[in-house]
Formats: sequence, structure tokens, C-alpha cells
Amino acid sequence: MLIPTSSTENPICDVEIATPADIDIAVKAARAAFNNPSWRDLIPEDRAKLLHKLADLVEENLEELFTLQAWDVGKPFPSSMEGEGAHMLGTLRYFAGWADKLHGRTIPVSKDKFGYTIKQPVGVCAGISPWNYPLTNSSWKLGPALTTGNCIILKPSEHSPLAALYLAKLCKEAGYPPGVVQVVNGYGNKTGEALTTHIDIDKVAFTGSTNTGRRIIQAAAVNMKKTSIEAGGKSAFIVFEDADLEQAAKWAIAGGLGNSGQICSANSRILVQADVEEKFLKIFTEMANASKIGQPFDRDTTQGPQASKMQYDKILGYIHGAKEDGAKLITGGNPFQNPSGKGYFIQPTIFSGVTRDMKIFQEEVFGPILTVSTFKTEEEAVALANDSTYGLAAMVFTENLKKAHNTAAKLQTGMVWINESNNTDYKLPFGGFKQSGLGRDLGEDALAEYVEEKVIHVNLGMQL
Repeated sequence: MLIPTSSTENPICDVEIATPADIDIAVKAARAAFNNPSWRDLIPEDRAKLLHKLADLVEENLEELFTLQAWDVGKPFPSSMEGEGAHMLGTLRYFAGWADKLHGRTIPVSKDKFGYTIKQPVGVCAGISPWNYPLTNSSWKLGPALTTGNCIILKPSEHSPLAALYLAKLCKEAGYPPGVVQVVNGYGNKTGEALTTHIDIDKVAFTGSTNTGRRIIQAAAVNMKKTSIEAGGKSAFIVFEDADLEQAAKWAIAGGLGNSGQICSANSRILVQADVEEKFLKIFTEMANASKIGQPFDRDTTQGPQASKMQYDKILGYIHGAKEDGAKLITGGNPFQNPSGKGYFIQPTIFSGVTRDMKIFQEEVFGPILTVSTFKTEEEAVALANDSTYGLAAMVFTENLKKAHNTAAKLQTGMVWINESNNTDYKLPFGGFKQSGLGRDLGEDALAEYVEEKVIHVNLGMQL
């Protein structure tokens, strides 16, 4: 599998594709490791030590890891290493802290009987991570899986295989027994399918598109695998007339154009109260035009390339379709030509006059395209925001906290940010409603995705 850079289109290296036979070998190795006393009988404190050791090694190798990620998908290196690196380290250490806190319950039943519960690992897990946040998302899967005593086979996207391979090396150095953590590479429709349909995989954790998420849920039926699916989004960003418009615009840029717009919870639908649309658009457009598009290793780059030629072509198709549907192009709308003439760069693009029946309003683009629509009342804003098959996130900007909380409660999304956007914290659950997925990543809630709760009944002398 030839891996090209998205910023220059030049090949980096070849990566071996795991065949179904390779997947079978990996699953058997994971099952053997899960049943081996060297891992099965490890006390929680020692699982915590291993995960802390992995975090220490990640910290020591941050530059190498994020260099590989920048080569893979074109992420601006300095900002991603500083921001995502801190989040990744925090995630691993946070979950390490949970290892000895997975408590069961004691439940009194009668004077002759009581019951108690224990939490046990699911078994062999498959973790399928996306190309937009390869390293961060890997930590979202490794952290809860390993702290609860599971074995995990990680399959990164075919567009971002390199950093995960280096991460596997660090897992070995940390001292994880053979088979506990493995990385396999390949295409989703072959390697990924072999992994998700394997009869001896107990749980699949997936982050990616809604269509692929549906297929994984269907595949899980073969042996009723546990699944946690974090899929697509089309997040609404509501700006009320009393909002601090400059702050709203700054957060809209960060949460919509950050990572070249390749964020599942990106605030791609901007809903502005009609009386302040003109003023907001002026501020918003100036900030979008100030974006520094460039090579991943340039210090002043704020926007790198799209991750692949496929994604680049898809985004340009949406821009063309929005123009045909009658949306008004405010800025951008074209490929960005860097000095080399290569790479998958697209200008930050803003459309106004976008209506709820347009594809650009309803479908996830996953690129640097933001749409602006207007509303008059709070009820209309909520109705527009909820007019989506997705329900991952939403953002509310207002100086009126009563209005903010009332609006947040009415939004059909798993997450709402008030006066900020996409400021994710590993201590809080991450996930959505509707077709944005099942289950949660991060926070204490994520642990439930990787354990089974067993009830034990104790007879204290009751005679039959």
C-alpha cells in the first residue's frame, strides 16, 4: 500500500496490507494474550503502571509521532504537536487512573441472600481509528481498553498508517505482553471488514463515517459484538443577537476551519440571528481570509492540505453543488495553489443564504466550508439546528445564560458547547444522538464500553 503525502503528493513508503489470514493470526494472538496469566491476572495497579509508562514514552517521542502524522495527513506540525499531544498524554494518564477504581456494587436482597457485581473486561477488541486525528483517536481507544484489561487490535485508516505503527513500537517498549496491543494496516473494505466480521472479536470501537458505522453494526450481529460507533456530524453553531460577535467568529473559525475542516463535530452550519448577520459576516469573513495555508512544517501555517485526493475532490464537488443550488459565495471556493503546485489545498470557503433544503446544509462535507443561515427566534434556531439526521454536537453563543441553557436542553445532540466550540476534554464523554453513533468515548462513560458487568447471587442459608 503506497502512502503519499497530502501536502506534496510525493510517496513516503509502502505499508504492508493485512490479509484476512493475517487478521486471523492477530485475533488468535490477542485471544491467547487475553487468557495468559501474564495479562489476565495482572492487578489493576500494574495495568495502571503500564499505561503510565506508555504515556511517558509517548511524551518522550512526541516529535517523532507528530512528524509521522504530519507526513501522513498534512496536519500543521507545531500546533498539532502542542495541542493534540497534550490531549493524547492527558487521555492515557486519565484512563490509567481508572484502573483500580472499577468498582462493582453490593446489593442487599433479603436476610438470607445478597448479590454483588464485578466488572470484567470484554475480551478481544478491535479499534478502528480515523485519518483526521490518528494519534488522538488511538489514545481514545487504547486508554479505556487497556486500563480495563482487554486486548486490542488497532487498525488505523489507510490514509494515516505510520504514526500508529510507531505507537505499537512504544507499547512494546512499555512492557505490554505479546498480543495485548497489535496494529494492522489495510483498506477498510478488506482488512477492516475481516476484523469487524471476525467471530472471535468481542467488541468493535469505530470512529469514521456514518455509512461505515452502519455496516459495522450489521457485521456485529454475527456474534452480537459490543459496538461503540462515533460517526458523522453536521453541527449547528447558533449566534444570538446579544452574543459577543468577535468571540463567536473566532470560535467558529477554530471549530469549523481547524484541521482543514476535517472534524467530525465541526461547526459547519452557522445559524445567525437575522439582525446581526451582516455585522457577523464581516468579522467572520475577515478572520477566514487571514488563515495561513501552507506546508505542515511551516511555523505560521494554520491550515494544511486535505488528507487525500479523494477528500479534496469530494469537497470541490460540494462547493460546485452549493453554487448550483443558489448559495451565495462570500469568500474562497477554489483550490489553493501553493508554490510547488502540488498538494490538496482548498481555500477557506463561506456561503451565505443557505437554506435547509440544500445539500450543503444537510450533508457532512468534512472540509473548510462553512455555511451561514439566518433565524429570527429562539424556536426557529432550535428547529433549524435539529433539522439533521446527525446529532453529534451544537454550539450556542449568547450573553444570556438562561437562554443558553434553555437552548442547549432543546438541541438533539450528544454535546453542546456554550460560548466555545470543539473544546474537548478527556474527562467528559464524547458522542452523539441519532445517526452520529452509539456509545461514548472519553470520560468515565467510555469505560462501560469495554467491560461486562457480572452479577453474583449469594445464598446465605435460604432453604429450597
